[in-house]
Amino acid sequence: MGTRLMGYKVFTVISGSMAPIYNVGDLIYVKEVDVDTIEIGDPITFVLNENLVVATHTVIDIDKENSCFYTKGEANEIPDATPVHFNNVIGVPQFKIAKLGYVSDFIQNPPGTYITIGVAVVLIILVFLPDAFNKKKEEETAPVESDKKEDGEG
Repeated sequence: MGTRLMGYKVFTVISGSMAPIYNVGDLIYVKEVDVDTIEIGDPITFVLNENLVVATHTVIDIDKENSCFYTKGEANEIPDATPVHFNNVIGVPQFKIAKLGYVSDFIQNPPGTYITIGVAVVLIILVFLPDAFNKKKEEETAPVESDKKEDGEG
């Protein structure tokens, strides 16, 4: 959530097309940029097709007249068949955290979501459980006050 407040969109790398720069399971943090600042050799994250599949590839050519980038995955031998229109660019990857994408995907999808919620509930219970037992012990060991009133009042 903090990353979104800072303007980053987070994606998990699911293919090896950009290895060794971005490997399967890496979490990449993408920041929106003005397309005019993108140069040949920059990696860009973009919407690949009408199914809203997202990809990250390297820019190998820019066609400003037709408002599109030509891209290629670092590990791919041939360029991508379809150019990327400027409007489809999500941004430029700023940094990555290796293998954290596996954890992110696990937490976001069942059964990982249920396991994560269960672990969180257990941890919360474990935090408050000792306090409940200590309170009960204090009540049991506290001296009982006498109901008798002292003589001499009044």
